[in-house]
Amino acid sequence: MESKKRKAKIIGTGFYAPEKVLTNADLERMVDTSDEWIVTRTGIKERRIASKEQAASDLGYEAGKRALENAGLSIKDIDIIIAATATPDTLFPSTACWIQKYFNAGHIPAFDISAGCSGFIYGMILSESLILSGTAKRILLIGSEILTKLTDWKDRSTCVLFGDAAGAVVLEESNDGSGMLSSYWKADGSLAELLYLPAGGSRIPATMESVKNNLHYLRMKGNEVFKHAVKNMGEASLEALKRAGLTCEDVDYLIPHQANIRIIEATGRRLHLPPERVYSNIHRYGNVSAATIPISIHELREEGKLKKGKISVMVAFGAGFTWGALVYRW
Repeated sequence: MESKKRKAKIIGTGFYAPEKVLTNADLERMVDTSDEWIVTRTGIKERRIASKEQAASDLGYEAGKRALENAGLSIKDIDIIIAATATPDTLFPSTACWIQKYFNAGHIPAFDISAGCSGFIYGMILSESLILSGTAKRILLIGSEILTKLTDWKDRSTCVLFGDAAGAVVLEESNDGSGMLSSYWKADGSLAELLYLPAGGSRIPATMESVKNNLHYLRMKGNEVFKHAVKNMGEASLEALKRAGLTCEDVDYLIPHQANIRIIEATGRRLHLPPERVYSNIHRYGNVSAATIPISIHELREEGKLKKGKISVMVAFGAGFTWGALVYRW
């Protein structure tokens, strides 16, 4: 049984990762850590690092171009550009507007979603609503992050985690039974200070003092974030399946946010899925926030694993706290 008849589907995917690779061996020379410690606790072996000249819009534009090429479309076929990012080029205008400029996309609407690592899931839910309401025929949804520029490279507990990359999808209404079957999204702002960037906004504007006190680097209480992520990603996945009228046995692939290998494995166990049905690429890219799921989707499609009729659960948890899941039939 499905929760709804009309759906939105993905018709193109793409991603872009900067050329520079930072390995665990490199980090061993920067902070008091080791490859064994990083891999055991996070599953990460390397991550990509943006150049000094690159911003989130640059990565997002490249990923968006590739998604359009993959769909056999041009920017003229797109009605809205949405960028999910926690690392925007500027507080305003939006990163999506910078991307629109690079595409020379005329006057089509463009805006950002700020939902941390859940940004892509939030963007998928919003995009479907816009498409099924008739507001847009096709949407370019991009997740783009440059977290390394907000990382304190002296903090060994966080600097090993993050990387830079972008992923993108093109969405339109489905006419073949494929697409989003259900969704579930939540937030809890009372836990915001467990993972946040203290300065740079209107609460603590940039000053010499804020820079001196390292307030422009992300802050995270890792153990607390871990507990909430494991609990909420599992519950969100099960609720989305329930809303779709499906069970864990129906799931061909779990496509989780790539935050930490232990969180990924715990979510897979919650759904009673064997490891081969839980996708992970965290060893190659680290945590790239809103970009992790679209990159994973692209890789799975390229590998031919998302064949027609296959069922996937996509799930994420991020700053806010925000979390959400959706069930998708390919």
